[in-house]
Amino acid sequence: MNADVSPVNSANAPSESEEALPGAAENGPTGERPEAAYLLGLADDAMVYAQRLSEWMTNAPQIEEDMALGNIALDLLGQARALYPYIGSIDGTGRGEDDYAMLRDERDWRNVHLVEQERGDFADEMARLLWFSAYQVELHTALTGSSDDVVVGVAGKALKEVRYHLDHASLWVVRLGDGTAESHRRMKAALERVQPHLAELFDDDDASVTAAELGVGVLPSSLHDGVVARVRRVVQEATLTLPDASPWRSRGGRAGIHSRPMGYLLAEMQHIARSHPGATW
Repeated sequence: MNADVSPVNSANAPSESEEALPGAAENGPTGERPEAAYLLGLADDAMVYAQRLSEWMTNAPQIEEDMALGNIALDLLGQARALYPYIGSIDGTGRGEDDYAMLRDERDWRNVHLVEQERGDFADEMARLLWFSAYQVELHTALTGSSDDVVVGVAGKALKEVRYHLDHASLWVVRLGDGTAESHRRMKAALERVQPHLAELFDDDDASVTAAELGVGVLPSSLHDGVVARVRRVVQEATLTLPDASPWRSRGGRAGIHSRPMGYLLAEMQHIARSHPGATW
C-alpha cells in the first residue's frame, strides 16, 4: 500500500469575533489549545465506528459474534466518551460528550472515511476491523508516551481493548481466508474493497503535525510500517496477499469532507436527541 500521499489541510480557526457555527468546516475546534483538533479526530473515529459495529447486533453470523462486535463497539464508545469532555475543556467551546456526539452536523465531524462506510459483507467488516484495530494498536502504543497525562491515561486503557479487537479480527480473517474456496474468495474481495480507504489513516494533516510538535500526538505516517506489518502477518497466515494500491483513495475526513454514507449514519444516530432537544435520560 502506498502511503506517500498529499496531506489533507485542516480547517482554519475562526477569529475571536466569529461565532462558532455547528457543522461549518471553517469553524472546526482548533480553540485555545491546538491539539484539540487532533484529539477530536481520534474521538470521532471511535464514535463513528462504534455506531457502525453496533449495526451487527442480530446481523452477525452467530449469536456469539453479535455479542463480540457489540462489546467492541462499547469499547470504542468508551474511548470517545473519555476524550469528548476533555476536548470540550481545551478547545474553547465547553461542550460535553452529548454535544459532540448528537449535535454536530456532518461537516463538523473529523473521522476518516474508513469507519463511516456502510455495513457490508461480514468479510468486509473483518477486513475493516483488522486494519483499524492494527492502526489503533500502533496509535495507542505511541500515545502512551504523550506529554498529556489525560491522553496517556486514555491510551493506556484503550491499548488493552484494541489488542483484543485485533486478535478477534485476525482469527476471523484467518478462518475465512484459509477456509473453503468460497470463504477464501470473499475474504480476498473484502481486502480489495477496503483498500481505497486505508491511505487516509496515515495522512499527516495540519492537526496531527501540530499535536506531534507539541508532544501530545504522533504523526499518522509514523504508524504506517508497523500497521502494515501487523496486517501482512495475518493476511499471509490466511493464505492471502495484500492487494495492490487502489487507483483511487478516500481523503478529506479530517477536514469535514465525508462520503455519502456519513449523513445517513448521523441521521440514525442523532435522531432521538435532535427530536427531543434538551431531554435527559
